[in-house]
Amino acid sequence: MNSAKTLDEIAAVRRSIRKYDGSKDVSREELETIIRFAQEAPSWKNQQTSRYHVVCNPDIIAKLRECLGGTNPQKTEGTKALIVTSFRRNIVGFNREGVPDNEVANGWGFYDLGLQNAYLLLKAAEEGLDTLVIGIRDEPSIRALLNIPEDETIAAVIAVGHRAEEPQRPPRKELEKIATFY
Repeated sequence: MNSAKTLDEIAAVRRSIRKYDGSKDVSREELETIIRFAQEAPSWKNQQTSRYHVVCNPDIIAKLRECLGGTNPQKTEGTKALIVTSFRRNIVGFNREGVPDNEVANGWGFYDLGLQNAYLLLKAAEEGLDTLVIGIRDEPSIRALLNIPEDETIAAVIAVGHRAEEPQRPPRKELEKIATFY
């Protein structure tokens, strides 16, 4: 476990890891801890539509890795868990009659899930775990493999394990290039 204590320190050590140490385990308790913390993120009208499909079984991990696109199967080698994140559609961003409350509509489901995923990543780092968020994947194959309901939108797959490398911190843009103050 890393010794980061403050949020600034946790953000400083958290990296997207693309090479995992397969000899180090991740416990179910650790996975439950990071998901419980993710639940603390805000959501539209507290609807809590985010879902986590947690794969710890090595045989299913191998099958799920085959559903990842590009070089992601290689980047997740040695990971001890893959978490498929999704949200229930047509709830957040909609009124009781099922009409969108604004132009974003189901975008609020992505927003809420993104907040929860960010909390999950930060808690994983605090717990000494490493992660990689994967967006290039074969959604129909993942849905079939894990029997994910049709009313859920699959957003990402998050690899969880222990780093086998120490990546450098990528540069960040200057604040003046990303923020406008009025």
